[in-house]
Amino acid sequence: MTTAKEAVTYGNWRRPQSPGVAGLGLLGTGILLVGMLAVIVLLAVSVVAAVVGVAVLAIVLAPLVYRDRHGRNGVQKLTARLAWSAGGPRGWRTYRSGPLGRSPTWRFGLPGLAAAMTTTDALDAWNRPFVLLHHRATAHVSTVIETAPDGNALVDQDTVDQWVAHWGAWLTSLGQETGLVAASVTVETAPDLGTRLEREVESHLDARAPALAQKVMREIVQTYPAGSASISCRIALTWSRYGAFGGPKRSLREMAIEVGNRLPGLTAPLAAAGAGAAEPMTSASLAAAVRLAYDPSVHALVEELGAGGANIDWADAGPAAHEEAADHLWHDGATSVTWAMSQAPRGVVYSSVLAKLLAPHPDITRKRVSLLYRPHDSARAAELVEKDRRDALFNASGGRRRVVSARSSHSVQAAEQAAQEEARGAGLVRFGMLVTATVMGEADASRLRQVEAVVDSLATSSRVVLRRAWGSQSAAFLAALPLGLVLPAHLRVPTGLREAM
Repeated sequence: MTTAKEAVTYGNWRRPQSPGVAGLGLLGTGILLVGMLAVIVLLAVSVVAAVVGVAVLAIVLAPLVYRDRHGRNGVQKLTARLAWSAGGPRGWRTYRSGPLGRSPTWRFGLPGLAAAMTTTDALDAWNRPFVLLHHRATAHVSTVIETAPDGNALVDQDTVDQWVAHWGAWLTSLGQETGLVAASVTVETAPDLGTRLEREVESHLDARAPALAQKVMREIVQTYPAGSASISCRIALTWSRYGAFGGPKRSLREMAIEVGNRLPGLTAPLAAAGAGAAEPMTSASLAAAVRLAYDPSVHALVEELGAGGANIDWADAGPAAHEEAADHLWHDGATSVTWAMSQAPRGVVYSSVLAKLLAPHPDITRKRVSLLYRPHDSARAAELVEKDRRDALFNASGGRRRVVSARSSHSVQAAEQAAQEEARGAGLVRFGMLVTATVMGEADASRLRQVEAVVDSLATSSRVVLRRAWGSQSAAFLAALPLGLVLPAHLRVPTGLREAM
């Protein structure tokens, strides 16, 4: 007698929390304690002064107490709105490049955070060419790997579970890579023009084959692409030029040698994770992918010539123009909207939780789903899980070591489980998600609402909560591309202060 195998579930991810009283966080709690001491001192002087002090303290703490459905407090929302308002008069929302633009090089370079990014082509230990991206502002370098995922159609669940296990092991191994600061996986869907299939069939079609066989193959080329979509998957890996143990900043030549030596060990395990063949991208193929993201109208040309044959220079991979609005981005005749994940799926999930969000949709011309990872090394991971465990206990008990709600109890249990799993050798990775939907033409309000409704429906089916990147569409669009950008490294607010809120 055989019994059905229990389905494998996943979950137990947690959002980092800051310890504090009444949900204020460490910064708010510090302000509260200092304010209470000041009120006590004022009370000895005058009751009126003490009342004024209480009112001032309440006004200061009110933005920190307020939280919206995405977990953002009033200070974060206010500073974002002020930054967006200040950018308009300074011309930060408009970009023009090329001979008639404002670019000093008269080329079609990338805007914003990627404006100073440069590329270098090198060879890895297996003599494969790869691109090395240099982020000058953050002293980071990145490389991009293109994969051909097998997909889960007609695949046994046992095989899928093995893929997930190998993918988790690969993410854990990233924490052991010296100097690696971030990784991202970008899955992009677009209409399939059938050019690659036609080129593949024509190159392998034998003129001596029976006429019927040739006719069938040519009919397949004509009919198969109708209504189908092409799916590409790219993995970007980012290292710091300073390494994990400090020291002087390494040169680009040294980084190219180091990254080239590590690439074979990073690409080989991806096949066991269901990623299929994994090959490093060159600067030409990456430039073509970025050019397609900004100008989808050149899709047919790039498909016909191939990514390398399109011969797009990195200096011309950007848009000729784009206009940033608070809720969308117009670029080279297309309109894009980007969302950020504010809450991961709650509870336990299955391996297919993101299937609908990753799948193509007929109402969206191009869709990108980017998973952003920041792995921690084993020493840092042990420190973080123990800190998170203590913070969860403090927040749950309100400082009295007494669990007061079911949600607080679950938070403590999740923190305990994470600490135990890390002690058994599991890795610790911070992750996020960006979703970009692109439609052709300048979208009006009704079209934008349609796109928003589609993405919200896909997000709901995948049990994730998405928040539109209000006032930062240009930066979010760039971060969703496989360029290895690490957004927290570009923020002016120190990391410690952000986490304390």
